Amino acid sequence: MTRYVFKMPDLGEGTVEAEVVAWHAKVGDLVEEDQVIAEVMTEKAAVEVPSPVTGRIVSLTGAPGDMVPVGAELIVFDIDAGEDELAEPSAAPAAPASGDAGASAAQPARAGSAPPAVSTPASPGGAARASQGAAKRQGRVMASPATRRRAREAGIDLASVEGSGPGGRITRGDFEAALGGAASPRPAAAPARAAGPARRTGTEEVKVIGVRRVIATRMTDAKRNIPHFAYVEEVDVTELESLRQHLNGRLPAGAPTLTFLPFIGAALTRVLVDFPQCNAHYDAERNVLTRHHGVHLGIATQTPDGLKVPVVRHAESLTLWDLAGEIRRVSEAARTGKASREELSGSTITITSLGRLGGIVSTPIINAPEMAIIGVNKAIDRPVVLDGAIAVRRIMNLSSSFDHRFVDGYDAAAMIQALKDLLEHPATIFIPG
Repeated sequence: MTRYVFKMPDLGEGTVEAEVVAWHAKVGDLVEEDQVIAEVMTEKAAVEVPSPVTGRIVSLTGAPGDMVPVGAELIVFDIDAGEDELAEPSAAPAAPASGDAGASAAQPARAGSAPPAVSTPASPGGAARASQGAAKRQGRVMASPATRRRAREAGIDLASVEGSGPGGRITRGDFEAALGGAASPRPAAAPARAAGPARRTGTEEVKVIGVRRVIATRMTDAKRNIPHFAYVEEVDVTELESLRQHLNGRLPAGAPTLTFLPFIGAALTRVLVDFPQCNAHYDAERNVLTRHHGVHLGIATQTPDGLKVPVVRHAESLTLWDLAGEIRRVSEAARTGKASREELSGSTITITSLGRLGGIVSTPIINAPEMAIIGVNKAIDRPVVLDGAIAVRRIMNLSSSFDHRFVDGYDAAAMIQALKDLLEHPATIFIPG
């Protein structure tokens, strides 16, 4: 046997170890070169690991959830193994000859087949005893105290009364039938009371691995290390909704429609020019705050694997339509697992939205090392006082969180108010500053 040892590859960006997320082959399998064998997870993204050779798998290192250092043995192959060796079918037991009657007779009855029926003659007096409701039952008789009292008064032995209630309990109907005698028609048994919902007592352990483990680690670190403070403001998006519907009405049939997100993103790129401390990264090891001129917009996206934040690079340079297209593209790439590591890192500020599930207020956690995150709540029609009269307006809340180490409360409020002003007067979003 010629062994080939494949080691955990260097996945770049300073990775020193990777987590085994899933194996797509097992020991003994014959795999071809470039066939995907494993999925591993770095702190940045999930990576598929293809086989470097054709051969039979001899050993695999690590179960899902285990960390394997870069350069450590990951898979061992036998590259001398041939397909015929692995594909050889196991010998099936020979069937008996069709003419071997003795062998057929000696075979036991096939599992699952019904045994032959055996008739048993009725014992004398059996029918009579059956007509009396079977022999007296042994053990404790189940009946209410009132039924027991009435039975004593009537001289009826409850042990001879057949109960139709739960567990053979003698109901009032059963006692009335016994009291009336064989000549009296027996009323139908009262239906048993429906049982309550069954108790759920099981438990299930779910190992936290892959993307969910990375999310848990990052959220914990962000909440522990960043002193969050929240700021919530109402925004009247009635005019913005009117503009959005007008623009969508001019689209060709089948073209993707505009949501609120590209408008909010476009407005955010405008206001961050005056609030650079909100478009920044903090490097705790170097104790350096880096303010970014360009806006790399993170779009928090729910995926089957958990929350991911794909990035729209240089959102400040895109038109409304281009921004909308990029938001759709990177979000879909994240949801389908096709986003590259570069597309899942490097955001300078993040927008998070649950759409129609957005609720009234949220307290989003900052996507470290960023300084701020903008939470978009659902837009609903509400009565408001406008120019001294009650009017129905479309209102949407913005729930934002900021890193209080570097963003003062006044600056955060001023930035959200500037964003609100643009969204409430959407034409100004497109006027050069």
